[in-house]
Amino acid sequence: MSENNRKTPLLDELEQGPWPSFVREIKKEASRPMVNDLLGVLERSYEERVGHWKHGGLVGVMGYGGGVIGRYSDLPEEFPEVAEFHTLRVNQPAGWFYTSQALRTLCDIWDRHGSGLTNMHGSTGDIVFLGGKTEELEPVFEELTANGWDLGGSGSDMRTPSCCVGPARCEWANYDTLAACTDVTQKYQDEMHRPPFPYKFKLKFAGCPNDCVASVARADMSIIGTWKDDIRIDQDQVRAAAARGVDIEKEVVTMCPADAIDWDGKNMHIDNRECLKCMHCINVMPKALRPGVERGASILIGAKAPIVGGALLSSMLVPFVEMKPPYEDLHELVQAIWDFWGEHGKNRERVGEFIQRVGLGTFLEQIGLEPIPEMIAHPRSNPYIFFDDEIVAGTSA
Repeated sequence: MSENNRKTPLLDELEQGPWPSFVREIKKEASRPMVNDLLGVLERSYEERVGHWKHGGLVGVMGYGGGVIGRYSDLPEEFPEVAEFHTLRVNQPAGWFYTSQALRTLCDIWDRHGSGLTNMHGSTGDIVFLGGKTEELEPVFEELTANGWDLGGSGSDMRTPSCCVGPARCEWANYDTLAACTDVTQKYQDEMHRPPFPYKFKLKFAGCPNDCVASVARADMSIIGTWKDDIRIDQDQVRAAAARGVDIEKEVVTMCPADAIDWDGKNMHIDNRECLKCMHCINVMPKALRPGVERGASILIGAKAPIVGGALLSSMLVPFVEMKPPYEDLHELVQAIWDFWGEHGKNRERVGEFIQRVGLGTFLEQIGLEPIPEMIAHPRSNPYIFFDDEIVAGTSA
């Protein structure tokens, strides 16, 4: 059936409205047999309210255990062009910076070997090539590597690290997210391409607490830029903001989650000991307020989207670390976590779920971190405290 007489009334409904439509974008490529059959499978899925993609086993490229997601249709006789419709994840450049020539190269490769459909970018951050046949996987991989590209992660491995644009375009970056992301990507090639873990592990680098890569909600390890010293205040600019009509009391003071800001109509005072580094006041008055000068990052652990259990937001692990090459502290911490979780984690158990199961105390002891108050996510729910035998033995009667 050609694209001219393919009837897709249910998919057509998804083109209605002012928002972008994935159906409209797919139809632009409907002259390709593979894309035309894709529309047929999708329409059938909406008709029958049943997904027609099945897991048909592992598929990949030689030497890699990740980077390719196998996809097969359970209607191969009716839609032969999408009997195989594999997805490739391509490792994106740090901060998603491209030249137009780089994008043309990627699109030309996929036009020659696949459906031509792309997703820029997947939730992990990768460039996603949607729809390839098994026999085309090796040729695609060969052309990608010849042009300086590599596959990203999939399966139970370190997923492709991603970062915000950082100091390249953002004045709020407290460390070089681009350099840190590139360093981790290069250092852990085996962990990304040859799955060694109980389940996926995502690293995301955000330059400031605005967290433009949403690491707090999605990353097993979030590296979020912060500062140790006081927020810098330009009182003249504070007064200028008030003169422009900014309601400082309503929009800044009362919105501070730590109740750490005072404004007397002429000067602003911030109790930096109580500051939670949420960035709200700085976002409202970027000329008047700026992060401190002693900059680095906080490391958080354990976020994930809901699958079997509920969603988890990441929790504080290290309140402050200097994020400067060669990032030895970060590498040491990552390796310690991987060693403990890799040995004792259950199949398909994310790090956050693992910590919930073994307990934070056990986790910290095994990775060699001392517990600190910032790690507490909520007040104690169990009033009973049990001490280790050696602690009890060391106390006086």
